[in-house]
Amino acid sequence: MDIFSQLHQPTNRIISLEQEDYLFFGGTAYLGLLVNEDYRRLVVEGLYKYGINNGTSRSNNVQLGIYDEAEELLAKRFGFAQSALFSSGYLAAQAVVRQLSLSREVFYAPHTHPALWIDGRPQALKEDVTEWTEAVVDAVNASPSEYILLIANAIDNLKPERYDFNVLKHIREDKKVLLLLDDSHGLGVVRKNALSAGVQELKGCHHIEVAVVASLAKGLGTDAGIVLASTEVVDEVKRSPIFMGASPSSPAFIYALAKGESIYEQAFDRLHNNIAYVCEGVAALEGLSYAEDFPVFTSTDSQLYAKLLQHRILVSSFPYPLPTSEPLNRIVISALHEPQDLQRLTEVLHSVLE
Repeated sequence: MDIFSQLHQPTNRIISLEQEDYLFFGGTAYLGLLVNEDYRRLVVEGLYKYGINNGTSRSNNVQLGIYDEAEELLAKRFGFAQSALFSSGYLAAQAVVRQLSLSREVFYAPHTHPALWIDGRPQALKEDVTEWTEAVVDAVNASPSEYILLIANAIDNLKPERYDFNVLKHIREDKKVLLLLDDSHGLGVVRKNALSAGVQELKGCHHIEVAVVASLAKGLGTDAGIVLASTEVVDEVKRSPIFMGASPSSPAFIYALAKGESIYEQAFDRLHNNIAYVCEGVAALEGLSYAEDFPVFTSTDSQLYAKLLQHRILVSSFPYPLPTSEPLNRIVISALHEPQDLQRLTEVLHSVLE
């Protein structure tokens, strides 16, 4: 058994085990809200205001007002007309995909997260996302269907790679296209209060609508899922049996999410200062992959995990892309890291990779 697989402590910047301290550069809590004292106080405040949980569905005649309030705030915050909150990102993804696919022809991009699947692994036109965006333009233009649903990840958090979907502007204007992006790892992390993918040129395309589904348990530190879209699309999602019948996330956490935007903004700025520091420190090194403004650095050096552990630096390490593949080592920078942590990381990376 891995000695780090049965922890009873937060995954903070330092993990203490067997009287040893390890600098932790892993996980997905990019903004560090899980141990942010100001954010935790908001959760406790919400706990006393609303209770531990809310075990009734959103269709119940007795409702807590924090959910509607938070949905309105989050929609405005991320630049959408409306949003829908779920108890998890998986549930949000299943609800939106199953509901929206009923009346649309569906095209999946490669490597979409299993939460977005309907019945088993979907087939993609190409195995590379950039090639897929070009191929799907031709496929949609040639399709007899008017209503189209395109489903893709907004970012590859493992490679890592940021995706650009602007080529979709070449889809014929007589098509009605909904581009659904899973931005669980990028929403509010890569860009402040914004999604991570390149879609700027689609804003002027009246026949193409962008919708986002995301787990908020990553950067935004909340055990919940969200759908961000137009009023028409969100209303359609809220008519789904999954939304109508499922219990929502803890109201205390939704309260903190709604009230904590200033805390988020401070953490975002710290995170991006930390990213810039590490990018500058490792620029001369070979063997590390990273994407602009994203706090993840990966290496296919199968021995890197063990090398870093010898220096009491703990990173994520797992086989990728297949269970039989060599381990992919994932170094994650967060808003929690102090300057001395980052300096130590870059010094050790130079010593083990040069």
